[in-house]
Amino acid sequence: SKLTNLGHLEMTWRSRVHFHPLLVRILHKSRLRYYGKPEKKMDMPYQAYFEVADGSGMMSMVLWNSLCPEWYHSMKVGTVLLLAKYAIKTSYPFKTHPTPGDSQMKRFATIEISLNVRDPPTEISIIPEEMVKPEWGLPEVKYRFITRSELDDLPHNHSCDVIGLVTFVGRAERARKREHSEDFWLYRWAHAIDGTSDQPFILELFATSQPDVFERIHPMTYLVCTQMRVIQGLTENPSRTVYLTTSNESQIFITGWHKGQPYTKDAKVKSFIQWMKSQSEADQIKKTVIGGYYPFPRPPDSFLKY
Repeated sequence: SKLTNLGHLEMTWRSRVHFHPLLVRILHKSRLRYYGKPEKKMDMPYQAYFEVADGSGMMSMVLWNSLCPEWYHSMKVGTVLLLAKYAIKTSYPFKTHPTPGDSQMKRFATIEISLNVRDPPTEISIIPEEMVKPEWGLPEVKYRFITRSELDDLPHNHSCDVIGLVTFVGRAERARKREHSEDFWLYRWAHAIDGTSDQPFILELFATSQPDVFERIHPMTYLVCTQMRVIQGLTENPSRTVYLTTSNESQIFITGWHKGQPYTKDAKVKSFIQWMKSQSEADQIKKTVIGGYYPFPRPPDSFLKY
């Protein structure tokens, strides 16, 4: 069928009601958001957004309501979609934006693609990777992997991806989203090493929309975390307080979930795997810890300093 592209959509969307189909690749995926309120009677008040791209650039795509339980788990980073009968709306100004792996990619920020169950009823097709043709010009998923030896020099709030061997994972903890609120964030601390430094990555992992992965993080698993944010220098001794926290677009993968993920082609991922092959599993197991309370950043060792 006749296709359009994101760049053409941005130029012509105001003058059209119906749009030609789109062929795009998912580059980023947000966590699933529940926006239900007791006074509003909605069947499926869910929303998730994705950053999708074709040869012309990248745009946000929003999945609404009952389409979320139907499609959210099938729409992975790297998945190619054929979209028909979608709507175009002006962008929501307050949403978070992931940092693209390809800094040269053009971003269309004024509008977003809206996928609804009606008005109009969107038609979504997933194209299997083996059927994707090079002449479609779809961009590859790119990452920003860092090693532990590079972390201390990165600025606060820098976005990056990491891979490491888990040496510690703490128990799940809860923090109130807002003071006096009934809603909580669920998170856990983890340490991961990659052989480039004596120090581990310290990771604050909030529960994303991947409960099956979040609950199964344990020592000796290969952990990949994407779209993490650097948190620098919370105390006078900055070298001890740098850690990484998840963002709205973070994805977490552990051993058993890596097969077929786009990051397996990344050079830093390959060099980590080579390093792991040179390690003795028995030696690493001796250094691992699980559970317990993990206060971070650590309080001073005396009350006078406190």
